[in-house]
Amino acid sequence: MRELPRQLSVEELAELFSGRTPFVERLAQLEDPLGQAGEVARSLTDEERFEALAAHPRIGERAAEQHGDEPEVLVELAELNRAYEDKFGFRFVVFVNRRPRSELVPVLRERLERTREQELETALDELIAIARDRWTRT
Repeated sequence: MRELPRQLSVEELAELFSGRTPFVERLAQLEDPLGQAGEVARSLTDEERFEALAAHPRIGERAAEQHGDEPEVLVELAELNRAYEDKFGFRFVVFVNRRPRSELVPVLRERLERTREQELETALDELIAIARDRWTRT
């Protein structure tokens, strides 16, 4: 397992966070960017938060951490993703943690029952957890 770095470049952070966003650019200016990511995320405007979440692939789309290609699961995830984005106005993000897509269906269903504020905070926390995991596995 790799230690968390004192500083990372924009390019390194963009890889960890699935794209170059204002969030990534702010983190690149800091020492211990992954350690400070939660604090920085909460200082972003809503638009910047939504942009950071939108950079991450949807659950059910191709991503290295996601596996399981059962057609019925993919269809259900696509429907749930649409419902989530319609309700909250931003992308559903979850730390897959090597679980199959089928195990994410109940997670998405449960999170659809939450408030927008709860979900925005959770989605950002999950995005940061994904980036930290990616760093330790590379």
